[in-house]
Amino acid sequence: METTEKNTAVVNEGKNIAIIAYITIIGLIIAFVMNNDKKDPFAAYHIKQSLGLALIGLALAAIGMIPILGWIINILGLFVLLYMWIIGLMNAINEKESAVPFLGEKFKMWFKNF
Repeated sequence: METTEKNTAVVNEGKNIAIIAYITIIGLIIAFVMNNDKKDPFAAYHIKQSLGLALIGLALAAIGMIPILGWIINILGLFVLLYMWIIGLMNAINEKESAVPFLGEKFKMWFKNF
């Protein structure tokens, strides 16, 4: 019985870290620091997915500085980014190790050594 409770606590901690990773850039940094010692694979997976989303957000912000066309791309990209973020967060909440739509597989490849 004690082993089951311990395993559940470890899973819940990894799940909590994964959820924190999706809550703003500061949450991503906090999740990275929290998982630095524990090396929970579930949390690490979602930290990588969240990092990819954050970098896409920064790229969209840079594109948004371009008048007219950049603004249009930025607005459309933000809707897609919001969709990807919601899917990633729901995967973390539901304890699924699924990639975010569109670029999730690329994030796994790009950040495999991270």
